Order: sequence, then C-alpha cells, then structure tokens
Amino acid sequence: MSAQDAPLRVAVLVGSVREGRQGRAVADWFLGAAATDDVLDLDVIDLAEVDLPLVLPGWGGTPSPDAVAAVRDISPRLAAADAFVVVTPEYNHSFPASLKNFIDWHYTQWQAKPVGFVSYGGLGGGLRAVEQLRLVFAELHATTVRDSVSLHGPWSGLGEDGTPRDAAVCAGAVKGMLGQLTWWGRALRSARAERPYAG
Repeated sequence: MSAQDAPLRVAVLVGSVREGRQGRAVADWFLGAAATDDVLDLDVIDLAEVDLPLVLPGWGGTPSPDAVAAVRDISPRLAAADAFVVVTPEYNHSFPASLKNFIDWHYTQWQAKPVGFVSYGGLGGGLRAVEQLRLVFAELHATTVRDSVSLHGPWSGLGEDGTPRDAAVCAGAVKGMLGQLTWWGRALRSARAERPYAG
C-alpha cells in the first residue's frame, strides 16, 4: 500500500467538559457512523481527560511542568493526524472555553490540515460555534471543510443516549462531511510530503 493510499489519520476532538454533557455521546454516535469508512483511522481526544492549565507561557517561555505533562501524550497525536473532526456544543452563541484553550496550546500541529465539524445545541444546531471556529482555524493555517454535521435541539432532536432521532439525515451529513475531509486530507498529506508547509 502506498503512502497516499494509507488510511487517513483523523483526530476527533470532544470539545465539551461540562458536567452532564452530551458531547461524548454525540462523539460516540459520530464514530459509529464514521466506522463504515475503512479509509479512516480515528483517534478520539476527549478534552475532559486533558488537564491543561489556562495560563499560557509568554512568547519564547517554557510551559510549566504540569502543562508539559498534560500535552506530552496529546501533542504527538495531533502532529501525527492528517485531519481533524471537532465535536462541539454551542454555549452562548459560541464554542466552549475548554476547546479554545486546547487549540491555543498547539500551533504547528494544525497547519496545512483539514478540519471538519460535528456540532450540536439550540435551534441553530451549534452552527454559530462552528462559524467562529472557522476563523480560529484559518489563523492557524488549517483548512475547514465546507459541509458540517449539525444536530439541532438537543432537548428534542437527540435521544436520551445522545444519538440523533433523525438518523438517516444525520448519517447523510456525516458521509458528505467525511467525503470532503478525506479529499482534503489526502491532498494536503501529499502536498506536505512533497513540500513541507512553511507558513
């Protein structure tokens, strides 16, 4: 198997750390829907299991020992990923602070890689959070894919287990988003191998 045909390594980020969250259940549903695609190698990073401090070191500074310990295992996994899927709720018309903090602790790991989104919450299904995340990832030299998976009204659109009630429509959205993510992931993986991204 050529490097180009190797499975695409996709880091799936579970962005909510709130008590009673539905984020992990939504992520598990997405993983089940994505598991039929054998060209993907999915790696789940649950931010509730990553104890990152809020205080970032100054430019050129050294992170605290606690911060170094927190990112020791996570940063290499992001660096090894060919693409990302962010599972995010919408809190107060935006995305969780835990997700922004996690993103800000990394930089080169995002560069020249595609990002897809699975969002949930409210009447808008988390789309306002996604639109703001697109701006953040653009600054980090990442490419966000156009289509996303949006789960509306968690109080009515999701079952108690966090799975969508309208499963067929949502599964179609997953297929569309992953199709774009896979195309971009392969294209950018080849481009990075041919000519490392210089920013």
